[in-house]
Amino acid sequence: MNAQEQAPAALEARITKQLAAPIGDEVRSFAAALGEAAGARAVLFYGSNLRTGSLEGVLDFYVLLPGDQIERIWPRVSYHEREIAGGVTLRAKVATMSLVAFAKAAAGELTDTTIWARFVQPSALIWTSDDAAQADVTAAAAQAAMTAARLAAALGPKTGSAEDYWRALFQATYKAEFRVEKAGRENDILSVNAGHFAGLLPLALGAQGIEFDRNDEQLTPHLSEAERARILAWWSKRRRLGKPLNFLRLIKASTTFEGAARYAAWKVERHTGMPVEVTPFREKYPLLAAPSVLFALWRHRRQS
Repeated sequence: MNAQEQAPAALEARITKQLAAPIGDEVRSFAAALGEAAGARAVLFYGSNLRTGSLEGVLDFYVLLPGDQIERIWPRVSYHEREIAGGVTLRAKVATMSLVAFAKAAAGELTDTTIWARFVQPSALIWTSDDAAQADVTAAAAQAAMTAARLAAALGPKTGSAEDYWRALFQATYKAEFRVEKAGRENDILSVNAGHFAGLLPLALGAQGIEFDRNDEQLTPHLSEAERARILAWWSKRRRLGKPLNFLRLIKASTTFEGAARYAAWKVERHTGMPVEVTPFREKYPLLAAPSVLFALWRHRRQS
């Protein structure tokens, strides 16, 4: 096997190891219950709780379903709670979509920017229905790394450290999304996940046949002007559509977020100390109930 043939295998081995990160039994059991209830093929775990191992706050899962994507605006978002030993309540925010759409998005075939930008960062494949699902998710995660690396090489300097290229990538993707992040968020991602990103860029470039020179910590990707222009044109379309697409997802989530009232009640009590009763009306009509909750919160703060 020559070096060009070895490159994709090396990336897949790296991704396989990353997805097999050790996870506590409580979180694994929660993921299995979610996956089985949804008839899913796989469940991915990501976010700050993956890094810290904490059970507090909200766990973040992606539940990946069989078949084609039915909903045009995805993922579907829901909130779940699960009691474990000692009277502890685990809380999870769950994004649900088809594995087919997830894989296409990871490979950069769709206009979406969130999947490959999110899953080039650390995640754990915490539950699968079978070995085929595990192979499909691993391949999709490898594609996410390649998509991100390709754009990083086009956006970054002619020569720079791997961190320079990743920083250019995350600066661009955060600007393209309809979300509020403090300045320098890309530096936080790179610093807290330094071990994850170490050595990933050369592997992801090599796996797709993008050659590069290496001089100590400095990389020089070999992109022709035509190839760079093609990649930047691909990105330009996704950058323009990023905020509108994210806005549509927020609108959808405001009306279809399963468990939204329980999630909001927990957030309010966690951040203000004011308990919020989740009545049947608030559970069914969280938007209509919001003004009364906000008024109660205003009174609570005045009394405090």
